[in-house]
Amino acid sequence: MARTSEAQVHPVDDVPRPTRLLAFGLQHVLAMYAGAVAVPLIVGGALGLGPAELAYLITADLLICGIATLIQCVGWWRFGARLPIMQGCTFAAVTPMVLIGQDGGLPAIYGSVIVCGIAIMLLAPVFGRLLRFFPPLVTGTVILIIGLSLLPVAGNWAAGGAGADDFGDPRHLALAGGVLLVILLVQRFGPGLLGRVAVLAGIAAGTAVSVPLGLTDFSGVADADWLGVSTPFHFGAPEFQLAAILSMLVVGLVCMTETTGDLIAVGELTGRRPDARRLADGLRADGFSTVLGGVFNTFPYTAYAQNVGLVALTRVRSRWVVAAAGALLVLLGLLPKLGAVVAAVPAPVLGGAGLVMFGSVAASGLRTLATVDFGGGAGAHRLTVVAVSVAVGLLPVGVPGIYERFPHGAQTLLDSGISAGCVTAIALNLLFHHLPRRSAVSPDAVPDAPDVPEAVPDGGAPVRGTADVREAARAADTADVPAHDGPGRSPGAGAGTSREARGGPGAPDGGPPAPDVPEAADAPPPPPADGTREPRDAAAP
Repeated sequence: MARTSEAQVHPVDDVPRPTRLLAFGLQHVLAMYAGAVAVPLIVGGALGLGPAELAYLITADLLICGIATLIQCVGWWRFGARLPIMQGCTFAAVTPMVLIGQDGGLPAIYGSVIVCGIAIMLLAPVFGRLLRFFPPLVTGTVILIIGLSLLPVAGNWAAGGAGADDFGDPRHLALAGGVLLVILLVQRFGPGLLGRVAVLAGIAAGTAVSVPLGLTDFSGVADADWLGVSTPFHFGAPEFQLAAILSMLVVGLVCMTETTGDLIAVGELTGRRPDARRLADGLRADGFSTVLGGVFNTFPYTAYAQNVGLVALTRVRSRWVVAAAGALLVLLGLLPKLGAVVAAVPAPVLGGAGLVMFGSVAASGLRTLATVDFGGGAGAHRLTVVAVSVAVGLLPVGVPGIYERFPHGAQTLLDSGISAGCVTAIALNLLFHHLPRRSAVSPDAVPDAPDVPEAVPDGGAPVRGTADVREAARAADTADVPAHDGPGRSPGAGAGTSREARGGPGAPDGGPPAPDVPEAADAPPPPPADGTREPRDAAAP
């Protein structure tokens, strides 16, 4: 009986052994760590914060990252999608927060972040009901855009990290290539468990090689404190400025769009596609984590697409693995010395691993799109949705700064290739497959009203529509055209003549009544489109 119960556990709810939880969870931490600490580093550096304040921002960020991940994976009441989703600071908020901070400082940033989080929680049910607008055509396109948009991030890491003095050094690229090679070899030839931690094995091997090459520095480990706890409103009470709040609300919409795409992507990978309620719960957890970020001196949170690739690569679908990663992040946030160890992993090592992970995301999108029918006229429309969405999503990736002359609110949406591509895919799907049209529509459209039944007069062609049926009936009763004289039939006894012309009671010749022939008017006209019933024409029998 116990075996039957275990067999029925969904892979998402499966709890691996503690050793596997630790190994798989550490992979997720390493996959997102660089991105997680990048946001506080960029914002703090732009605002001129000192090393101690920067370290405080990083510690607070890691702590809330872990708490947000635990809420999303484990769940509490209506908070959390209960899927393997890692949470981290969103890059969509970097530019607005820098602009807000330059005018009002960190208190203005945190005030707008708190309002943004509350708005996300209130809007979560609305987004949850929009799930029907995310068919495989849209989800596959979004997953493909996520993977392709993240590949340049892995490329920058592989070259040494954006802004590095030795960016593009051949040693960096060689190290990234070596990590990639180790991952592929371990995944191909390693035994079961080792094959599933191929990314971790590649990162460990790359870090070990980077030490004698002088590409990493562990001196920060000795300088880091053993214990550090983030306190609420460390940089002062939050300030609520209207312009800052409006700018951050745009960021909130972008975060909701990104999280929706990531939740659906993970649902496709794990076999647990989120319904409207689960999607709303995941977005609500995002909003709550963002509020925590504003209180505990950090920034807006969203689902991290980097870790979607890790789920696809390792095929480990347990949400408890990601929850273990969240617990590790909490530990890193409380123990800065451990955080310094992870921070010492060089960027080229993360770049080699990122090439595999982000490429896996793109491949997952192609796999989803493979289930879509691209044949016929409707297939051409679907192909257009994919083509334009991918083009819009990759435009800011291929041409950085293309929207720099746009208003800041528009830049927030358009500079995020994932958000721009996702919005484009949803809009084009609505245009081609949901909006009513006069011409024939594709099978993906909302079903049209049923066809009007055809009334076929005796010997005549099909007559469609209420008006045509009444005209046929009126013509049948009033026509005075002699019918064909067949054997045993009197003149005027054919179909389509009046009752007097057919004989029977009231026939002028007084002959025997001829059998009635069904007429077109015997078919009842269909009701009008508004559901009301029209009165029968007086001439119809």
